[in-house]
Amino acid sequence: MKAFVMAALLLLTTAGAPSAAPAPSSVLGFSPGGAATPAPAGWSWPLSPRPAVLRPFDPPDKPWLSGHRGVDLGPASDGGPVTAPESGTISFVGVVVDRPVITIDHGNGLRSSFEPVRSTLKKGASVAKGAVVGVLQSGHCGPSPCVHWGVRSGEEYLNPLSFILDLRPSVLLPPRGRGSPGG
Repeated sequence: MKAFVMAALLLLTTAGAPSAAPAPSSVLGFSPGGAATPAPAGWSWPLSPRPAVLRPFDPPDKPWLSGHRGVDLGPASDGGPVTAPESGTISFVGVVVDRPVITIDHGNGLRSSFEPVRSTLKKGASVAKGAVVGVLQSGHCGPSPCVHWGVRSGEEYLNPLSFILDLRPSVLLPPRGRGSPGG
């Protein structure tokens, strides 16, 4: 029995250790089929310095319902530069409804979109991670400047923050000492 308890504690310790393993799809985003969509590690914030998250990712329960399929990030001011969170190719630059939008295809079906962002880049242009892709315009968050950042894998919306932050739930482990391994 003691060996079983020690093995269980070791498993919990290993599960709570930092790794490059992707977060579960429930953290990453909306998945109608329930399949996990792994997020690559190492993306960067599209605004600098690190922006405040003004409105979090809040996908709908069903694809046709309303929800917030990205995050709103608050920069220092309008007109600030927006950068590529990862390398890719520009797949869209234009106006959607009344806002300028730019989309970067990062490969493997992953696309980032930013609005309202004015850009002089053209469809097909290659961009490096951290390269300026446009400048923030006003209009998305009312009087406060903000950029809406969305990420999709195919038709699945993902939480953009899962590409730059470790959003896995915390695992509490027993304290070292009496009755625990190594103590």
